[in-house]
Amino acid sequence: MTTKPEAEKRSVILPVERRAGEDGKTTVVGYAAVFGEVTSIGGYFDEVLARGAFTRTLQTADVLAYFDHDRGRILGRTASGTLRLAEDTKGLAVEIDLPDTSDGRDVRALIERGDIRGMSFGFRVTREEWDETGTMPKRTIHEVELREVSIVSEPAYDGTSVALRSLDEARKERRAQNFTAAGRRVSARRA
Repeated sequence: MTTKPEAEKRSVILPVERRAGEDGKTTVVGYAAVFGEVTSIGGYFDEVLARGAFTRTLQTADVLAYFDHDRGRILGRTASGTLRLAEDTKGLAVEIDLPDTSDGRDVRALIERGDIRGMSFGFRVTREEWDETGTMPKRTIHEVELREVSIVSEPAYDGTSVALRSLDEARKERRAQNFTAAGRRVSARRA
């Protein structure tokens, strides 16, 4: 039985910008993910997002925007047009039209004060590659299923335990493949 990988979260510390529109609407812009930057995941392995990791998911996913990954604090949604996502050469660009709710007003005030410092995204990996030839294993994420983006008060890599399970699964799969290949070589020698 194949199980679906668990959701992971990653954060980026990049400026989150607030833009006031002529219609009184406030839009928050920033990046939830950046391509090509190698990041240490808890000192267990390095990770990098490949360009194009969001291409497929952006074509079909209805993504939600939250405050601090809290599902009860919705700030926008792609299906309603209040959240806009795009892949560019830098990464996953995010625009959120903040709602006129207590959370929307709080987020706006926290950005204005400089208390909010980053964005994050929740995802499931659908295609990855592991390289264990260096001193630190390196995971390259080629494709994800994007679940959500969040404006976060404390950007941090809090998906470490889930990501470690992914490394363990990749190693287990590689050992099984090596064992099968070794068995074939032994059988071929005996024949």
